[in-house]
Amino acid sequence: MSRARQPPLVTGISPKEGAAWTKVTIRGENLGTGPADLIGLSICGHNCLLTAEWMSASKIVCRVGPAKDDKGEIIVTTKSGGLGTSTVSFKLIRPERIGILDQSAVWVDELTFRTDRNKGISPLSLRPSNPLGIDIDKGKISPKDLELTFPGMSADFTSENFSATWYLIENHAGSSFDQLKIAASNLKKQATKKNEGSLAYVKGGLSTFFEAQDALSAIHQKLESDGTEKVEGSMTQRLENILNRASNTADTLFQEVLGRKDKADSTRNALNVLQRFKFLFNLPLNIERNIQKGDYDVVINDYEKAKSLFGNTEVPVFKKVYAEVETRIGALRSLLLEKLLQTPSTLHDQKRYIRYLSDLHAPGDPAWQCIDAQHKWILQLMQNCRDEFISGQRVGAGALDPEGDTRPSALGRLSHTASLKRGGSLRTPRSSNWHFETPQQVQFVEKLSDVVIGQLPNFWKLWISYVNGSLFSETGEKSGQVEKSKKNARQRQNDFKKMIEELTSRLVKLIRGALLPATLPQGELTLYGGWESKTDLAGSWHTQIIHTVRGCHEALSAMEIPNDLLQVIQDLLLDLRVHCLMVTLVHTTEDVNRLAEKEDWLVDNEGITSLPSRFEQCMVQMLQSLKEPLETKPGETNVRSYPANISATEVFVNSLEQLSTKTDGDINTSHNCQYLERHTFLNLAHHFEKHGFTGTEKITRVSVDAVRGLDRKLFEAYIERRADPIAGSLEPGIYAGYFDWRDCQTPTGVRNYLKEALVNIIAVHAEVFTVSKDLVPRVLSRIVESVADEMCRLMQCVSSFSKNGALQARLELCALRDAIATYLNADSNASFKLALESLPQLHSGADKKLLEELLNKFKSSMQLQLTCFQASSVQPIKR
Repeated sequence: MSRARQPPLVTGISPKEGAAWTKVTIRGENLGTGPADLIGLSICGHNCLLTAEWMSASKIVCRVGPAKDDKGEIIVTTKSGGLGTSTVSFKLIRPERIGILDQSAVWVDELTFRTDRNKGISPLSLRPSNPLGIDIDKGKISPKDLELTFPGMSADFTSENFSATWYLIENHAGSSFDQLKIAASNLKKQATKKNEGSLAYVKGGLSTFFEAQDALSAIHQKLESDGTEKVEGSMTQRLENILNRASNTADTLFQEVLGRKDKADSTRNALNVLQRFKFLFNLPLNIERNIQKGDYDVVINDYEKAKSLFGNTEVPVFKKVYAEVETRIGALRSLLLEKLLQTPSTLHDQKRYIRYLSDLHAPGDPAWQCIDAQHKWILQLMQNCRDEFISGQRVGAGALDPEGDTRPSALGRLSHTASLKRGGSLRTPRSSNWHFETPQQVQFVEKLSDVVIGQLPNFWKLWISYVNGSLFSETGEKSGQVEKSKKNARQRQNDFKKMIEELTSRLVKLIRGALLPATLPQGELTLYGGWESKTDLAGSWHTQIIHTVRGCHEALSAMEIPNDLLQVIQDLLLDLRVHCLMVTLVHTTEDVNRLAEKEDWLVDNEGITSLPSRFEQCMVQMLQSLKEPLETKPGETNVRSYPANISATEVFVNSLEQLSTKTDGDINTSHNCQYLERHTFLNLAHHFEKHGFTGTEKITRVSVDAVRGLDRKLFEAYIERRADPIAGSLEPGIYAGYFDWRDCQTPTGVRNYLKEALVNIIAVHAEVFTVSKDLVPRVLSRIVESVADEMCRLMQCVSSFSKNGALQARLELCALRDAIATYLNADSNASFKLALESLPQLHSGADKKLLEELLNKFKSSMQLQLTCFQASSVQPIKR
């Protein structure tokens, strides 16, 4: 806003005195920025604006009007500076107070002093302007004070109420006593000359008196003789006829000249009137031209000037022209009101039109009419936005913006600013075909938010300007209109509150209809719903919608709209956040199920399958997508306390259980369970705590228990699937070829069935080691235990042994025991001990030597295979 200008200051006027209609030049400072800025000019209390001609900021030319005051200040008023002041004054001279011998600074019409041209002026009537004959020394006492001091008296020495004291105080207040003596002497001389002048006048005209006497006598004689001679009528009658003929002849001679003179006088008078009041006569045309050019300020200034000068005129021609001016102003009011109610329009244009209508004294309340029109227009924009998306017109960027405008939306700029403050943004970079990839509901919410953020701030500012009166004046002027505006605003405060409530309610209902139709009454689904055919949204799209609605709420809160009017948006945000949380968890559960069913269980170089890492990535993505709905802004409700916090880990464990029934126990699945317990769950607990979740210990404990149970189930199934075939192959191998313990040959070595069993155990070792070497001790200990128990049972079931049979049995038991000794537990060792004790003892040294040789031979031939059963750095896992 520009700096306020200083008020006008008049420092000089030329001439400083004069009669009415004297042309004067006014000089000073800050006398206006142009003709339109000059709105007032008075001299001696008389309005001289009509004859004013603005020359520059320091010069104005005008004519002095017939003011009531004889002396007064020159006051200039401008729109930019207001009411001015003056350091000089102007003295208005009355023509009747100027004598024919008085000096004057301006021309005085002589007609004033020649009221009767046929009468001569007697020397006695001539009065000197200075009867005392000394220098006039005006005093500083004002005429008004003298009038109060000498009521009913006058300083005019020709007046009947002449007061000598007043005259001396007014004209010789500073004269000395010697000068007054001289004045008294001058008065005596003038009195003597007055008496002598009268006698001299008679003496000088004595001959004239005699001639007049002779003429009167001759006329008397002629009249007497005329009464006796009546031949041609009386002389008086003849004289009258002669005079009439002379008059007719004179009229005939001068009729044309006098007619042209009268016509010229009439034309001159008309031109003078037109020239003097040309402002009024040209005003209708000027109004029309300025309206076409859009110079409404000029029109309003001219109208105010004309109204102040001719609003109450009784002159018919002026009334007729002023009526036409009022007609043009009425048309201008209608035009401005039409422009004011047009949509869309900027806040600046709305304020400008409201001020114009206020200055033109438009009927009604244009400001409130504009507010009401804007309210209806915003509602219609919001509804049109929904209808276009429902009808399928909003497809692609071309439909979103017919003019191809690629500028970021108001909400996009707000989101970008907010993301910079947070250090990031939830919105991912959008490709060129973003509009074709984004669901319709998401595009609709963003477009609807742009409409609200783009229009509601100006709507709110318009109301604030209406409340504080700045619509009509920003500088404190027009206090009457400002107070009227404030009064109207107080009366309509509840109406405007209902407007804001309707706008926010419409916004919320439209978004609910698109995303949460179940929360709307059945009767409103037709107006706000209709999205049933659209695809369901993923949790990430709900997150983006929450971000958009929050940005809209923050923008409206920044305008200082009361919180109670925005509560419906807070309620919508709460429902959206809970809905987003539920949808995200449900979708994550489905993703985990698909992951558990379709994962190929491949093992990487570090012995880690991709399933746990995929599961961890899935859970981390879920937590990141829930960051926006779980974040609690000021004034929002914390949704962490809602029963929607379902553990997706438990869902994953259930999926693994279902998978275990399909795979009949897989070592990969068991390994994944261990990896989940040792690594994944710890990492997820860290991520949960990082994102502000509480009670992660309980979630981790429940998940670990569930995984351990699954692991035990899978492990037992795997052991059963691998150990039973090996243990089951022992008995057929022992009695292959109709082998009989009571009738057998001398042992030559360990038979093949036992070697095959060891090779099968080695195959399990290789399979487990490929997945994870940490699982080898745990698996092999159970496999070995199962094989050892079966072997011992079979040996204990033999009723009798021959010598060679006992030696063969002892050889095979000792070979198996020594081979798998690393993985035998106490129970298995006890079983081997019982089995060996049940066999016949070896008493001869040859048998013992043969047993030892055959055992060494077995170990030597199976050295490479038996290395798998040697003790490793990995200790058995205690569970």
